[in-house]
Amino acid sequence: MNLLEENQPTDLEKIVGLSRRGFISAGALCGAAMFLGGNLLSRSVLAASVSAGSSQLLGFDSIAAATSDSITLPPGYKSSVLISWGQALQQNGPAFDPSGNGTALAQEVQFGDNNDGMSLFAFPGDHDRALMAINNEYTNYRYLYPHGGMPQSAEDVRKALASEGVSVIEVQRKNGQWQFVQGSRYNRRIHGNSPLHLSGPAAGHDLLKTSADPHGKKVLGTFQNCANGKTPWGTYLTCEENFTDCFGSSNPEQKFDAAQKRYGAVATSKEINWHPHDPRFDLAKTPNELNRHGWVVEIDPFDPQSTPVKRTALGRFKHENAALAETRDGRAVVYMGDDERGEFIYKFISRDKINHGNPKANRDLLDHGTLYVARFDAGDSNPDHPKGQGQWIELTHGKNGIDASSGFADQAEVLIHARLAASVVNATRMDRP
Repeated sequence: MNLLEENQPTDLEKIVGLSRRGFISAGALCGAAMFLGGNLLSRSVLAASVSAGSSQLLGFDSIAAATSDSITLPPGYKSSVLISWGQALQQNGPAFDPSGNGTALAQEVQFGDNNDGMSLFAFPGDHDRALMAINNEYTNYRYLYPHGGMPQSAEDVRKALASEGVSVIEVQRKNGQWQFVQGSRYNRRIHGNSPLHLSGPAAGHDLLKTSADPHGKKVLGTFQNCANGKTPWGTYLTCEENFTDCFGSSNPEQKFDAAQKRYGAVATSKEINWHPHDPRFDLAKTPNELNRHGWVVEIDPFDPQSTPVKRTALGRFKHENAALAETRDGRAVVYMGDDERGEFIYKFISRDKINHGNPKANRDLLDHGTLYVARFDAGDSNPDHPKGQGQWIELTHGKNGIDASSGFADQAEVLIHARLAASVVNATRMDRP
């Protein structure tokens, strides 16, 4: 089975004049450029424009390696700062305090820290107006606090949570340059203290219930947000990645079960240290809180009053991305990677078809469908597939050996412990896909 069989043939080669191999090479170069520029660009979003270029591959000339703390661009390009960490989203909002003395309440209405994935959402019929949804993956304590060290109080933890998550902003193009629209009614933060819904097959399961949420359907916050996806119906998918780093235990001798270990739970959190000041992140006191993170979160950028939703049908792991495609019969496909060494590649196919004529009809499309994991073989002498084949293995309770005998009482447990279910079906381990 071709792993990408859901994708319809595209006119990409006709549009940009690249072969598939050339397109992949170009993508690799872009990825390398973004990776190498990560430290430079992580704290501000920059707008770039181009007037000319000569490269046959990507349309611009290469630039020499440099170590200077500045932006280096090819001839014909220029850059400008669109928005920076701590900038107030609304008129008369709290100004950024470079001393680190700003409050958590202020950070909750300011642009977040350390950007990762982002998407642009154009206004219908207006090419000069758009919304941007931008991930804020982590924060640097060196700059966040006046003491420059680990959190020392519950307020410090709240401020760190407020720095992460997602920022939604409006931008407008004036005189050929994109600008941030401070005061737009669309500007908002979805951060580590925001109320979110849990939906899909795992919502309400006992493993998602806490004393603060006895029904297991409401959760505080999204954080450690890596990469993203943009749906055909105009919503944003943000991916919770290294969430286990945020948890620890007040009991240094605590024993963790197989699922907790597989997701990386340890008594001493990894340089984040929230658990001594917020019991929500203390696995000795609130063990189920760990299960409420590690999901794909869907956000409607055009409805600032909407509550973001964690879509449990897409499985729980350290999500790196959510790449959308469409099956030949019109259903949504989400390709996902688990960004940890030795983990897997997944896909989700919706039960229902995408309604392209009525975007609101797709509101719960990602709550119903089937999750799969990839298994590859090493190839053989068959000339039709000398480099190996792949197949998608369904992760559904009662199929492929996933049942009570392998440790799964129901489908909710399959999704909450997706990594363990993928191991049961012998999925192929990858190097941080």
